[in-house]
Amino acid sequence: MKKIQISPSILSADFSQLGNEIKRLEEGGADLIHVDVMDGHFVPNLTIGPPVIKSLKKKCSLKFDVHLMISPVHKYIEIFSNAGADIITIHPEATEDLDASISKIKELGKKAGVSLNPETEVDVIKNYLSQIDLVLIMSVNPGFGGQKFMPEVLDKIRELKNIQKRQNIDFDIEIDGGINFENSKIAIKAGANILVSGTTIFKSNNGDIKKNIDLLKSS
Repeated sequence: MKKIQISPSILSADFSQLGNEIKRLEEGGADLIHVDVMDGHFVPNLTIGPPVIKSLKKKCSLKFDVHLMISPVHKYIEIFSNAGADIITIHPEATEDLDASISKIKELGKKAGVSLNPETEVDVIKNYLSQIDLVLIMSVNPGFGGQKFMPEVLDKIRELKNIQKRQNIDFDIEIDGGINFENSKIAIKAGANILVSGTTIFKSNNGDIKKNIDLLKSS
C-alpha cells in the first residue's frame, strides 16, 4: 500500500497571508501544496494564476500540485509549468486532444494528472492510464470550497484500483472535495493515497494545521 499523502488546498487559506500559510503547511507536515486554478468559465469561480504560483513557489520546498479547472487548457500548460507547477492536472472536457495535452505536460518534465468530475466515468480515461501519473477524483462538483462529500464517487476509485491490478500499471489516486476526518477513512480504504483537504486542515481544531494533517494521515 502506498504512503498516504496530504495535499492541502490553499483555496481555504487566508489569501492575505498566503506566503505565511504555505510555510505553516510545510512546517505542519504537508506532502504537497494543492493549488486550485479556476477561470470563471470552466467552473463558476475565479482564483489564482501563474504569477501567484511563481511567487509562492519561492517560499516553499514542497511540490506544487496544480489543478487546472480552465478551458481551453492546452495553451496554458506551459505557462503553469514555467510558474512552478510540479504536477499538472487537467480535465478531459477542457481539452480538444487529451493525448496531446498529457504529452505536453510530460515533455515539460512535469507529472501529468487527469481529473474526473462526479459525473465523468472512468471509461473516459481508460486508454490513457498508462501515460499518466495521477487520477484526481472529484468528490464534489468543482468550483467552490466547503461542499459536502459525495460518497458515490468511491466506486470510481475501486474501479481504478482493479484496473491497476489487472494491467499492472501504477499511478496515484487523489481525492478532492469535502474531505474530513471521517470520510478520509473510507476514501483511503477504497484506494486513494493522496487526500486533498482545505477547510478541515485550516479550520478544524482551532486551526492546528499539524494536528489536522496528522489526523488525516492516520485515518
